[in-house]
Amino acid sequence: MPLTVREGSLDEVIALYSAIPELVQPYSKERYEEQFRESMRSLVLIAYDNDRPVGFKLGYERSADGSFYSWMGGVAQSHRQAGAAGLLLQFMEDWCRDKGYESLRFKTRNTHVAMLRFALKNGFQIIGFEPAATVDQHRIWLEKPL
Repeated sequence: MPLTVREGSLDEVIALYSAIPELVQPYSKERYEEQFRESMRSLVLIAYDNDRPVGFKLGYERSADGSFYSWMGGVAQSHRQAGAAGLLLQFMEDWCRDKGYESLRFKTRNTHVAMLRFALKNGFQIIGFEPAATVDQHRIWLEKPL
């Protein structure tokens, strides 16, 4: 059965933590809920292989400037290169267009080279930079017009 994406739950996101090694200090469910309470609109997406969660993407309305913020996401190592990240992104883009957003934004760390490549390949442009204590932790802001 092919991979599918649909809206899901924070419990499913948390259950995926152990399969995504980049999440070295994952947030608690309460932290996610707090962030979502502070925003006008939020979205929890889960990628499934049959009925088994294999990836996620979270986002929320961060400001009233017409953009939607893709906060975080990840795909289980077992399902990388299978298209899950692309399906999650496409679902989020379609959802954002349907809700009237004009662009999709996110930031990533300099150390996440695969994420940077993925973003650039999928039409995102670098729009900003936040220095950090070490070069690998510098934050890079990206945006894609919808």
